[in-house]
Amino acid sequence: MKSFILNIIDSFYFLFKRFLPLKTYRYAVCGGSNLVLDIVLYYLFYHYVVSKENVDFYFFVMSPHIATLFIVFPITLLTGFLLNKHITFSNSNIATGTQLYRYVLVCLGAIVLNYVCMKFLVDWCGFYATPSKIITTGIAVVYSYTLQNRFSFKVKEI
Repeated sequence: MKSFILNIIDSFYFLFKRFLPLKTYRYAVCGGSNLVLDIVLYYLFYHYVVSKENVDFYFFVMSPHIATLFIVFPITLLTGFLLNKHITFSNSNIATGTQLYRYVLVCLGAIVLNYVCMKFLVDWCGFYATPSKIITTGIAVVYSYTLQNRFSFKVKEI
């Protein structure tokens, strides 16, 4: 399955070879695919599961755009880790458990960044939830790539 996915991804690399190293290109494709999944799931959950309504957790009430963010997060966390581990950073020699731990730490930072940006854009600026999510994700992508490359999947010197 890994080689099948890599063959498909790499078959379009010639279009970007002048601009991007292979690892950055693979990260962009995997991250872009996971981003599309995230946005589609966000839209579906926001409109059809949460139904644009506040979510009452008995002790506190969560706004629909924030509740949806936390519902979708575990799904794209798992798909993102698997894509990064097996496609983008397959040359990393760090143990899988350590990679997962570090990946989760970076993603938790990203979810805090997402939360702060969503609260700012939707609650303070009055923007619509889905476009705010897209803007927020763009900011989080730069943060995530930098830390995943230099921390989570860094190649350990032997």
